[in-house]
Amino acid sequence: MDASDLKVFEAVARTGGMGRAAAELNTVQSNVTARVRALEDGLGAVLFVRHSRGVSLSPAGRRLLPYAIKVTLLLAEARRAVVDDGEPRGPLILGSLETASALRLPRILAAFSTTCPAVDLTLVTGTSAELIDQVLGAKLDGAFVAGPVRHPELAEELMFREELVLLTAPRMRGWGDLAGERDLKLIVFRAGCSYRQRLEAMLAERGIVGLRRMEFGTLDGILGCVAAGIGVTMLPRAVVSPDWLALLAMHDLPHGEGSADTVFIHRPDAFVTSALTAFLKFARPKAIERMAAE
Repeated sequence: MDASDLKVFEAVARTGGMGRAAAELNTVQSNVTARVRALEDGLGAVLFVRHSRGVSLSPAGRRLLPYAIKVTLLLAEARRAVVDDGEPRGPLILGSLETASALRLPRILAAFSTTCPAVDLTLVTGTSAELIDQVLGAKLDGAFVAGPVRHPELAEELMFREELVLLTAPRMRGWGDLAGERDLKLIVFRAGCSYRQRLEAMLAERGIVGLRRMEFGTLDGILGCVAAGIGVTMLPRAVVSPDWLALLAMHDLPHGEGSADTVFIHRPDAFVTSALTAFLKFARPKAIERMAAE
């Protein structure tokens, strides 16, 4: 068993087929099949169950998979460490909440890209749950998510603190009007959004349950539906522009319920590239304060 065998094994396990793994690895299916059989012979265990739809992991294969993933990730990190000479360059893949990407990151990204033009930065937006999974799976170098996370495999650092507000159509005067609204909907991001979870919990505490949801992937989609009177949402106050304020009603949350933290997470066991180190210097609160004062 060597690292290349484990890489082939991991690709087959992830794609669910020898042919699909061969296409991903840019080789022929017979080579993948031979490597898997050699690995099974060397370990003395059947790693895959063959069926008409492809393959699935056997119990022994499921036990091996976490180690194969760790080895694959470790080798990739080793390559990055070798070529990283301290100058920020190369790929940097980060994740962010939709609200943070619209509100907090533009100035940071502008300053960073000007100072570090050799870095190829990609920003992926999603819910906190989605982004946490992607950081854990090494698909992202780090991400801005709703905190606190408190995951044993992640390091987190407070970056922003937001003030949340309830947003409704102009005719509604606040929380007291929600219970009397018929066919009211929650206008929210998809499952895994922390603001959605908080809104549902706050409504449940007030006896408002069973509301139907409309899920969107953009801020403008959510705000537009709220302005049209279809439902209500909860978002950071700062993302609501003056143009939207003319179409919406904004309601403060009760004391102690309106504060939300955004933290930056990354895997502490992963190699921290020079590109990520440089980016964090721009993203930390003191750097943002300096940029705001300039």
